[in-house]
Amino acid sequence: MASSPPLFLPQEAAADHAWLFPGQGAQETGMGRDLYEASTAAREVFDTADRVLGYPLTAICFQGPDEALRRTEYAQPAIFTASLACLAAAVESGRITHRPAFMAGHSLGEYTALVASGALSLEDGLDLLSCRAQLMSEAGRQTEGTLAAVIGLAEADVLDVCREADVDVCNLNLPAQTVIGGPPAGVERAMDLAKQRGASRVQPLNVSGAFHSRLMRPAVEGLRAAIGTTRVNAPAVAVVANASARAMTTADEVCHELEVQVASAVHWHESVTLMAAGGVLIFTEFGPGRVLTGLVKRIVGGADLANIATLGDVSAHS
Repeated sequence: MASSPPLFLPQEAAADHAWLFPGQGAQETGMGRDLYEASTAAREVFDTADRVLGYPLTAICFQGPDEALRRTEYAQPAIFTASLACLAAAVESGRITHRPAFMAGHSLGEYTALVASGALSLEDGLDLLSCRAQLMSEAGRQTEGTLAAVIGLAEADVLDVCREADVDVCNLNLPAQTVIGGPPAGVERAMDLAKQRGASRVQPLNVSGAFHSRLMRPAVEGLRAAIGTTRVNAPAVAVVANASARAMTTADEVCHELEVQVASAVHWHESVTLMAAGGVLIFTEFGPGRVLTGLVKRIVGGADLANIATLGDVSAHS
């Protein structure tokens, strides 16, 4: 494929920095519009997305409707594109001057991180993520599934509950904040068991499928085929893998992660702990929402947190 518009990964490195990229659920109508109007680099990202995807993703990001932005096949490339536009604008403006020691993204955000790190071109990242979103949407239609958040219960107890109810752990966001998923009846049973075990809160989530559970396994074969025809490079900056909470530094590691990630749990708090243990003190989240920096705040005491989602954020030099 043609080379990507420059995403301006700075040459100078900062050993105490990490970049984070959000996942599905962070989307909001209007995201990126002010950056598109003010930043050439951000506009190139949005325009490339429209060209590669073959439909007006930019218009969906800016105008909605909200219903379209909630659909997996649109939400994932929209958040990906808006997040990379935030990064491109921030580097173009001088708001960001150093590349980080690590990058990480939550679920689809991992694709954003892989493009930012140079492991994938922007065009290939868009193609792969669009394929992933379609496959996940199809898997959700084929087998009904759902997710629920379990708060205030230790992971070991959540794992026991999932085994008893025959559902899966899907997101390990905090040591006592876990998302579980599977068939609706199984998730409902697991929710009841979690309450019995002492969970302080159990909340069903409004989603179209049991993402990162075994119900997403039908998507793996299609992803494997798409990855096999995609050029994957070694990341220029280590990307912490969702499925293992280990730093990826080779193309082979990236290919394996892309294949297994869709049906594997997101090990988020372990990923953040790894980065902090590696010397990271400053975490910057690029894209809509503040979910990831909110989680980091509860995992790493005293961490310096920043969010870049708007033109005002890009213009605010530290």
